Amino acid sequence: MINLIEQTTDFLKGKGFDNPEIGIILGTGLERLPEHVEIQKEISYNLIPNFPTATVAFHKGKLLYGTLAGKRVIIMQGRFHVYEGYTLQDVTYGVRIMHALGIKKLLVSNAAGAINLNFKKGELMLIDDHINLQGGSPLAFNGVDQLGDRFVDMAAPYDTEMNNTLESLAKASGVQLHKGVYASVVGPQLETRAEYRYLKIIGADAVGMSTVPEVIVANHLRLPVVAVSVLTDECDPDNLQPVDIPEIIAMAEKAEPDMIALFKGLIESL
Repeated sequence: MINLIEQTTDFLKGKGFDNPEIGIILGTGLERLPEHVEIQKEISYNLIPNFPTATVAFHKGKLLYGTLAGKRVIIMQGRFHVYEGYTLQDVTYGVRIMHALGIKKLLVSNAAGAINLNFKKGELMLIDDHINLQGGSPLAFNGVDQLGDRFVDMAAPYDTEMNNTLESLAKASGVQLHKGVYASVVGPQLETRAEYRYLKIIGADAVGMSTVPEVIVANHLRLPVVAVSVLTDECDPDNLQPVDIPEIIAMAEKAEPDMIALFKGLIESL
């Protein structure tokens, strides 16, 4: 993997993706942040050596480089998932590349379903902890110890300082920002009523199909990370409605301005 990472980073540096300070991963329905970026370079994933290609219709699949709130940022506009047929090493390859290019902080967003019924769709949740239900680890491969410690401590996987800043920003601006536990499942099928009850029992406040692998690798690289979920539906097993993907995308778009404001404020403070 070291050789692959070197090939990819050398290619991107040659394209002008040089010395970014902050990496950002944009999730489902969260596409408008780049409108606030002074974009200097962009490239499709399928043109980057060794990079996976986003196959989900509502993920654009581009790597962007530019300036946001006075900081050099690199943005993954679209991410990868195990349910697309990728390995966990594929899913997290972008994090390793952004780190190799020079980022010092990582900001992650996703769309998730609210297990905690005190949380409502269209609101945001700051991820304080997570439960990995993807059936594997992005660190489970031969040679991982050449890239970082094999046995990574996960007592506090999300950066306390950035979490505190986001909470302060939300309070000052009147944005409803819950804090809770995110469960990451494989998908792509949505959960059954029994599965939603199980997730609640084990302590999940929200559920999605991403983020945890990237956060594990960020911790492996000792890269401070923060993550925010846009809550797109309410997962009440006693009143469960059939999934409506267009409504989920619409809810993500509704909450996106608040997420963008929080991310911009955080980046300004770094």
